[in-house]
Amino acid sequence: MESEGNSEKKLSSSKLKKGSNIIPLTGAAALLTLAVSLAITAINKRRNSKRKDLPGCNFRVNLSASEILKLADRIIAKSKEVHDAVASVPLDKVTYKNVISPLAELEAQQFPLVQSCVVPKLVSTSDKVRKASAEAEKKIDAHICSCSKREDVYCVVKAFAAKGEWMGPEARHYVHCLVKEFERNGLNLTATKREEVQRLKAQIDELSFQYVQNLNDDSTSVLFHENELAGLPAEFLKTLEKAENGMFRVTLKSHHVAAVLELCKIGKTRRLVAMAYGKRCGKANLSVLEDLVQARHKFARLLGYSNYAEYALNPRMAKTPSKVLEFLEDISSSLSDLANKELAMLKELKKQDEGELPFGVEDLLYYVKKVEQQEFDLDLGALKQYFPVNLVLSGIFKIFQDLFGLRFEEIADADAWHSDIRMFSVFDLSSGELLGYFYLDMYTREGKYGQTCVVALQNGSVAFNGARQVPLALLISQLQTDIGGIPSLLRFTEVVSLLHEFGHVVQHLCNRASFARFSGLRVDPDFVEIPAKVLENWCYESFSLKLISGFHQDITMPIEDEICKSLKKWRYSFSALKLKQEVLYCLFDQIIHSAENVDIFELFKHLHPKVMLGLPMLEGTNPASCFPRCAIGYEAACYSRIWSEVFAADIFTSKFRDGLLNQHVGMQFRTKVLAPGGAKDPIEILSDFLGREPSIQTFIDNKIECSLWH
Repeated sequence: MESEGNSEKKLSSSKLKKGSNIIPLTGAAALLTLAVSLAITAINKRRNSKRKDLPGCNFRVNLSASEILKLADRIIAKSKEVHDAVASVPLDKVTYKNVISPLAELEAQQFPLVQSCVVPKLVSTSDKVRKASAEAEKKIDAHICSCSKREDVYCVVKAFAAKGEWMGPEARHYVHCLVKEFERNGLNLTATKREEVQRLKAQIDELSFQYVQNLNDDSTSVLFHENELAGLPAEFLKTLEKAENGMFRVTLKSHHVAAVLELCKIGKTRRLVAMAYGKRCGKANLSVLEDLVQARHKFARLLGYSNYAEYALNPRMAKTPSKVLEFLEDISSSLSDLANKELAMLKELKKQDEGELPFGVEDLLYYVKKVEQQEFDLDLGALKQYFPVNLVLSGIFKIFQDLFGLRFEEIADADAWHSDIRMFSVFDLSSGELLGYFYLDMYTREGKYGQTCVVALQNGSVAFNGARQVPLALLISQLQTDIGGIPSLLRFTEVVSLLHEFGHVVQHLCNRASFARFSGLRVDPDFVEIPAKVLENWCYESFSLKLISGFHQDITMPIEDEICKSLKKWRYSFSALKLKQEVLYCLFDQIIHSAENVDIFELFKHLHPKVMLGLPMLEGTNPASCFPRCAIGYEAACYSRIWSEVFAADIFTSKFRDGLLNQHVGMQFRTKVLAPGGAKDPIEILSDFLGREPSIQTFIDNKIECSLWH
């Protein structure tokens, strides 16, 4: 089941409040921290008036609604001026200086200004400002769209590319990307074909909207007596609406469905809810998805590709549909033996509980959770007491400073949109060079964007005159604020998420690409998650877990070794079976976007038992509603999450597992993996770091090594 959200991340720890400037040692080193904390917090402390003059920073904070709209107009006017100037260059007079340089510098200069307009809709405390920000975003997006269709600019850029003027590899890659971007919008086609491309894009947008609208409008529910919901907590039952006959109404929203499938003891109830969820929108969305896929294939063929998957994958690390299919099938077949053992255990457990009733996909979540409760001594609720937010932050900073040769320095009284916001400068530890800045917007509040994520506010770049613009990032999280002096405590999943997102912050700041287009997080979409996924591993190793943990009433008590071991086992529990289910969705997505005239229903019916070790598709399932990512947002790219995880496992195990704070390896990672950004081929980047091509074998070995049967 997939969430709809995907279709549309001291004596008391409260002593480490906003204002401490260098992040101290934590967890296992807490005794030392106690002794030196006063000295450490005094290091590099800066108490200035509100800082608006940060060197190399052009992002604008706290603009009013009218200022946002005026800035958006100036951005559009300047962009039009530059594009008009480039378009006016005679084709026999094109040079790097009068064609490529103006476009590259426009991107670098305007990106922080654009973000100044559009980011307030995510974080501003003013409804008026958020509305103005959304309006500005629409205007800027429309302008960017019109620029991508400018044939006059395309002809000039194409003329320069054909000229063969000498350029460095990054500049050459930039020119190639400019040409490719225009041509992916059809500018190398005849006027008639370009019109057809735009018509198909509009049709695809309309069908996509209809698909999402159908799911959002679905109000189907299933009624159950209380005894049919045995196992679900009373708190959950209180949230359910009651029908006139007193029965409980379970909707098909993901939070209801997940709760039933994971906690309900009654197999018949689980099956009914799973079947109802699988039938959402019935034939309507099946028809929409069929039309959508066909429109995508037509669109791709017009642009010179054999099918939509070929179009979607061409600019990505995976490159071709055949490569993706081979990757998914290799992963699936390599994990079949382990998945069979996992499934046999679950079947036996169901037999003990429910007799000879056949095991179905609707039983997976319930029996996986049951085994995990039996096998692992983990109380994830109680575990929160070991993760006070400021201690976790201190530990993360400690790890990143030591591993990557960085120094974090808090900027006191930084200009920001809320009093909770913290801002940091990041320096190279050895040279003292300023690498960039980042904001932390950690706590939930009304009107704030509801997901945890990192937003690039300014990308690093080098101007034609050699001046460097430094990167600036924003980490948005949804943590609860301290209540009554009790520090905010993090769930373990929030700790993992926070470390992952800090990985993106460091990735953004350590990117040394010269062009803004390749800087920050503007890298290959198959590559962008790999560094952050590598760093997630520090949450599952005893040494590093102790650096980011400490009992909130006495932080000299870090998390125990046995709990660390249990967390690692829990991470890999039934991972082969879970991954098989994801591979099923990815194969379905890749096949429907690689071949035409596929019977979507029959394809899914065929794939399900083949991938899921004989478990049949639930009766009446509508594959168009089971996993909306293949329809909207990740079409032909659902594989990318697994792809990132596989190569991250190879990097961590091969290079970091035996030296979690090995700065030599960390600096190699920083210079060879993070620094090139989008300016270099990702496979070249990983091969250079690993000393060989990346492999899936380490990922498979890790699954087997950490399984319940090892």
